[in-house]
Amino acid sequence: MIDFLKTPIPIADWVDSIVNWLTEHLAAFFSLIQTMGQFVMDTVSNGLSAIPPIIMILLLMLASYFLFKKRWQLPLFILLGLIFIYNQDMWADLMDTLTLVILSSLLSVIIGIPLGILMSKSEKIEMIIKPILDVMQTMPGFVYLIPAVAFFGIGMVPGVFASVIFALPPTVRLTNLGIRQVDNELKEASDSFGGTFWQKLYHLEMPLAKGSIFAGINQTIMLSLSMVVISSMIGAPGLGQGVLAAVQRSEVGSGFVYGLGIVILAIIMDRFAQRLNQTSTVKPAVSVKKTKRHKQMITGLVTAGVVLILSLGLMSSTRSNKGPITLSYINLDTELASTNVIAQVLRNEGFEVNTIALDIPVMWEAVANGEADAMVGAWPATNKTQYDMFSGQMDKLGANLEKSAQTGLVVPAYMEDVESIEDLSDQANQEIKGVEPGSGTSDVTNETIAAYSNLSDWEQVNSSTAAMIAELDQAIKQEEPIVVSIFAPHWIFSRYDLTMLEDPKGTMGEPENIETMARQGLKEDEPEAYQILKNFQWETDDIQSVMLAIENGAEPEEAAQDWIEKNPEKVEKWTE
Repeated sequence: MIDFLKTPIPIADWVDSIVNWLTEHLAAFFSLIQTMGQFVMDTVSNGLSAIPPIIMILLLMLASYFLFKKRWQLPLFILLGLIFIYNQDMWADLMDTLTLVILSSLLSVIIGIPLGILMSKSEKIEMIIKPILDVMQTMPGFVYLIPAVAFFGIGMVPGVFASVIFALPPTVRLTNLGIRQVDNELKEASDSFGGTFWQKLYHLEMPLAKGSIFAGINQTIMLSLSMVVISSMIGAPGLGQGVLAAVQRSEVGSGFVYGLGIVILAIIMDRFAQRLNQTSTVKPAVSVKKTKRHKQMITGLVTAGVVLILSLGLMSSTRSNKGPITLSYINLDTELASTNVIAQVLRNEGFEVNTIALDIPVMWEAVANGEADAMVGAWPATNKTQYDMFSGQMDKLGANLEKSAQTGLVVPAYMEDVESIEDLSDQANQEIKGVEPGSGTSDVTNETIAAYSNLSDWEQVNSSTAAMIAELDQAIKQEEPIVVSIFAPHWIFSRYDLTMLEDPKGTMGEPENIETMARQGLKEDEPEAYQILKNFQWETDDIQSVMLAIENGAEPEEAAQDWIEKNPEKVEKWTE
């Protein structure tokens, strides 16, 4: 019995096997959904983006003014909030986020209300569905990203998939609750007058449960918005990308601005959803005709708006003669600089180029699976786990930065008595601030602690790159001792005066290349772009100059174009 309890049940292996079986045998089905879903989402997003921002703001203000009985508070908030978003150059991101939230909320409602009705009509169905809802509602949202990527790749479709799973339960639960709370005497009265099941449902139970149902819908919308940042880790575009980039680069101001954009959108959607749940106070004598006419007018306006948005979306789906080429990267200054430079070079050569920020494992998987065309941020040693797993499924185009990437232990320059790992003794509470657990940087740091006898009492404290940088920033401001594990080139070496410690035993690894990787088949599909990516190679001074420009406030695209204009000879070699 004791041996049985000590033997882990292989649940993780079972789940992996199920996901692998689904992706292998239902690949065509998932591909069809991904293609159709991406088309719908692109159409909606393009349609919303095609409407001039000022027109969109005025339309929303007018809608809120009349919907809220000519009150001025919400229209004023919409005006100030959306002008702020437009002023901060976040309008395109707002439209992408709005598309994701609308579609995920709509799907959640379409699925959730029927499920809630089924639960309210059968105790057995309720017993089956309730535990499933418990799992869906309490499972960390990050977990849903794994099957989302496996089934649908990267982009908005897997983002909607993960959002629907996470946001669905409130609509189901509160629909079930609302219908169950309808007075039994009213139900019996309906039955006694010969009302059918559907008549009782649509004319009695649903109207009386309206408040509860709309409360669930409102919660679903808010939960969909809360998934915006998480979904950005698998390439879902929108405001979440800005928040994620700010977190990964420890930019408090930028993160606050993008977060404020999400808050503004959340308040606007919440107020509209609440208003739809309010009961009309029109006088009984004229209530029927006015209500019918009012509903017809709203239905007509909503239908016309949807048709207009879809029409604009279909008309605005234009393409350049070459491409499109999708480049994946992680939100670090090295990759931000190199990706934007090569993307701008390809654009200057006439290609349509999309850049998509992803988490490290997803970036590798995206290129291996053909969801992205290439990446220029492959670190063979630092990302050894991903390199060993996926590099055989890609074309290796060579190093774009040779022997200049280095992982090491770093201290502030004011720790003058520490120049080598062997100099560490009891500083910084004998802790090394690390990055994400399981990363290549984290693994070699653990190997270093084991290899050096003077580090026998030390430990690595893992968190995230952003959290590590935040701790480094605080320590430097207070001139406290701190040891961090990080790689170079990195923007922190431009912002702070740091020393990378000597590594006599070489456990942190030798300087490595940063390589360019492309999906298999890109050479045949886009030979010119493939050759440019293969020719791409520059020096440490080049990448650091672009990184410094970005750090000083330049937009990545502007910094990239400025470098290109100052280095025509190098660019000419890439494009010849």
